[in-house]
Amino acid sequence: MSLIPDDGGELEGMRRRKSEATAKGGQAFLRLLTLAETGDSGQAHTVARFIASTYNGQEFPYDLYDLRLVDVAIGDDMLTCLDALRWAQADLHTLVPDGDQRVRTVLTRWSIEWPGHS
Repeated sequence: MSLIPDDGGELEGMRRRKSEATAKGGQAFLRLLTLAETGDSGQAHTVARFIASTYNGQEFPYDLYDLRLVDVAIGDDMLTCLDALRWAQADLHTLVPDGDQRVRTVLTRWSIEWPGHS
C-alpha cells in the first residue's frame, strides 16, 4: 500500500478504517478502564499501567511484553486501543465519559505516580 492514496477509493477506505478503529478503540478502552477501576488482580494493575501509557506515553512507558500477562480478551482490547492510537484521530481517554478524571483516578488507585512527583 502506498503512503499516498490513489484515486481508486483508497482514500475513502482509509477514512472508513480510521473511523472504525477509533470507535472500536473507544469501546475497548472503556472495558479496560472499567477493569482498572473495579478490579483487584494483577491483570487489573497491568491494565492500569497500560492505560497510563495511553494517557501519556512519555511519562508512563509500557513494556509491550506485559501483553503476555493478561487474558486473551484483555490483550485483544489492548491491541485494539493501540490500533486506534495509530490512526491518531482522538486520545482514547476523550472517547469515554469523564475519561480524563477517570484515568487520573485509576492512576491514584494503583499508586501510579507521575515521575518526579513522589
